[in-house]
Amino acid sequence: MNMIQQQVVAVRVAKGPEIMLASGKWFDFLNPHGSEFDIEDIAHGLSKVCRYSGQCKEFYSVAEHSLIVSEQVEDFAFEALLHDASEAFMGDITRPLKQLVPEFKRLEAEIESAISERFDLRSNYRSVVKQADLRVLAAEQIQIMAEGCADWVEEAGIEPAPIEVRHLTPEKAKDEFLARFYELRSSR
Repeated sequence: MNMIQQQVVAVRVAKGPEIMLASGKWFDFLNPHGSEFDIEDIAHGLSKVCRYSGQCKEFYSVAEHSLIVSEQVEDFAFEALLHDASEAFMGDITRPLKQLVPEFKRLEAEIESAISERFDLRSNYRSVVKQADLRVLAAEQIQIMAEGCADWVEEAGIEPAPIEVRHLTPEKAKDEFLARFYELRSSR
């Protein structure tokens, strides 16, 4: 495949596997730290990615999910907003599939590291955000998934977060995500 053919499909492999972002920048999966992505690229990607591999009752973006998780924590709201930011480049892959593809998890960790560095995320946020994410997951599954999907919640002793999934359009989710990002960043 020559360079023209590679650019037509917006994937290059000359440096490493790269994708072209909506902004026109290139994201290199093997060198995320050297890629020139910004918060606009992340917000755009997350607003277009549907949670649960699209297996929910209505479209529900990762951007809206990230907003909700961010609203559930006080001390790490900025980090919570960006907790799934790697999905802007990798998509929302279901947990069972991730377990089958160990290389995916390694790449995801490297991309998360690049995002952490780029946006100066504090390193001690993971346990707080993980707990909020789990509570939001429980509430989401009750509200937007097929009956029986959230049967694990009671047995696991998880109290669903007091949230309401609004099913924002991608445009609205992107706008709200960016507004929250700039609000939280200015208060740091």
